[in-house]
Amino acid sequence: MASAPHEAASGPGLPQLDFTTFANQIFWLAIALVVIYFILTRIALPRIATVLAERQGAITNDLAAAEDLKAKAVLAEAAYEKALADARTEAQKIIARTKAEIKADLDKALVKAEGEIAARTKEGEQKIAEIRASATESVKDVAKATAAELVAVLGAKADARTVTAAVTARMKG
Repeated sequence: MASAPHEAASGPGLPQLDFTTFANQIFWLAIALVVIYFILTRIALPRIATVLAERQGAITNDLAAAEDLKAKAVLAEAAYEKALADARTEAQKIIARTKAEIKADLDKALVKAEGEIAARTKEGEQKIAEIRASATESVKDVAKATAAELVAVLGAKADARTVTAAVTARMKG
C-alpha cells in the first residue's frame, strides 16, 4: 500500500489535459454552451432588453416632461416680467397722481394761509393805526396839559384854544 500513493502521484495528471477524454469533454462543452446560449437568448437577454427599453422610455418621458416644464418656466418668467413691468407702470401712475393731489392740497393750503395772513395783517395794521391814533391823541392831551402848566408856571395866561393850536401845529411838523 505504500506504493499506492506513489502510483497516484505518477498518474496521468490533470483530467482536462488527458487526450483520451478530449472528445467527451468537447461534447459536454458544446452542450453547456448551447444550454447557456438558449438561457441567455430566451430568458436573460429579453429581460435585459425590456429593462433597457423601459429605461429608455423613462428617460425619453423625463426629457419630454423637462422640455414642457422648461417651456412653462419660460412662459411663467415672461408673465412675471410683464406683471412686474405693469406693476412698475401702475406704481409710477400712483406716484404721479399722489404728487398731483399733494400739490393741489398744498396749493389750497397756501392760498388759505395767504388769505389768513392777509386778514391778520390787515387787522394788525388797523390795530396799529388805532394805537397810533390813540397814542397821538394821548400825546396831544399830555402836550396840551404840559403846555398849559408851563405857561401857568411862567406866569402867563393861555387859553385852551391857543394851546391846542400851538400843540397841533407842532405835531404836524
